[in-house]
Amino acid sequence: MTPDRFFSLMLLLGSRDAVTTQELASALGVSLRTITRDLNWLRDAGLPVTAQRGRLGGVTMLPGAGPDLTRLTPGERDQLSLTGLDERQRAELDASAESRRALAKIMAAQSRRGQELLPLTDVVHVDSRPWLQARSSGPTPAHTPTPASLIGPVRRGRRLRIAYDSPRESCPRDLVVDPYGLLAKAGTWYLVADRARVPRMYRLERITTWEEVDRPRRIRESQTLATVAAALMDQWEHEHATEVSATIDRSQIERAQRIFGQRLVRDDHEESATGHKVTIRFPRLEDVRALLPFGSAITVHGPTEARAHLHDLAAGLAHHYAPEKRPGAVPPRGDTAPGKATTRRAARAAR
Repeated sequence: MTPDRFFSLMLLLGSRDAVTTQELASALGVSLRTITRDLNWLRDAGLPVTAQRGRLGGVTMLPGAGPDLTRLTPGERDQLSLTGLDERQRAELDASAESRRALAKIMAAQSRRGQELLPLTDVVHVDSRPWLQARSSGPTPAHTPTPASLIGPVRRGRRLRIAYDSPRESCPRDLVVDPYGLLAKAGTWYLVADRARVPRMYRLERITTWEEVDRPRRIRESQTLATVAAALMDQWEHEHATEVSATIDRSQIERAQRIFGQRLVRDDHEESATGHKVTIRFPRLEDVRALLPFGSAITVHGPTEARAHLHDLAAGLAHHYAPEKRPGAVPPRGDTAPGKATTRRAARAAR
């Protein structure tokens, strides 16, 4: 990458929230392959440049992550400001050597900055599986941070002061948290952090304002973003799920395992000659209707609400499929109404 293209690229990324690779290529007069190679070069040099697909996506650089020009001489800064020149034209102006020195200084400083950042794999965790129960989101505040805007202080291992608009509160609360990192769960971003040594998940779209605190984060020893996120997700789903204890006939246990997967847990200590004792987790009480196709091959022991709901569902099905009683219908052969039988016996006795 030539110095002028580097500086032009940094100016474009620093002046816009997001820009497509096609726009970058057109502005710099290069091919898409060249701009992709340049962006990879910036990432390898430690510059936090990110790309997001989609209609509203594009290439972005974290705020405040641009090149540090303070170490450059006035002449070097002046040479970098000359954009649009190729290497031959710079040589003709006797500016090539000074431009290369300026670029080397910038990248050396950026490499040192990059070494101070936590690895992305330590502060970003992705779990694409859907929640067992849909989480309500409510209205989205007008101004919310993007993952790109938060990743810088998170990678620097700093505390954050956030204003969080919780649906349970009448107004946003001011909180100081110690972040582990960012979690992408089922397409939604969360900030995973300790608050007063207690782990929490904060939905990014509910963070109305944030600022970096000039103090290092204080997270619990032996805990990582992955372990804390897994524990929080498991806790949330456990608190909002219905656990049904039941016995399934031996002939139907494999079918049940295929249908319910990891939600079904067998109790190997409670096996009998006829069935297996199991626990099945359902996101909502209404979802126990999935047990109806098993009929009497499954016996639900608890909770009481699950048994009552299955009873109501089965009664509703029985009523729905009950034989229709048509007016004036002739009873099947062999079936005689009690009144007619009594009349015939009385007639025979009279004769």
